[in-house]
Amino acid sequence: MAMKITDECTACGLCLPECPNEAISEGDIYVIEADKCDECVNVDGGSRCVAICPIECIIKA
Repeated sequence: MAMKITDECTACGLCLPECPNEAISEGDIYVIEADKCDECVNVDGGSRCVAICPIECIIKA
């Protein structure tokens, strides 16, 4: 599985530096490349992008 950023994204940029796999890229909204995202399985606390997102717009795809 991978995470997905929904249309509610405000492109605040907080998630971009948090991704250890560099799976997040900029656009009109931010986008997660599914082939690079592993949901931070080896990171304590799980998905770092989800933890940092202030509007909770990152979900499991």
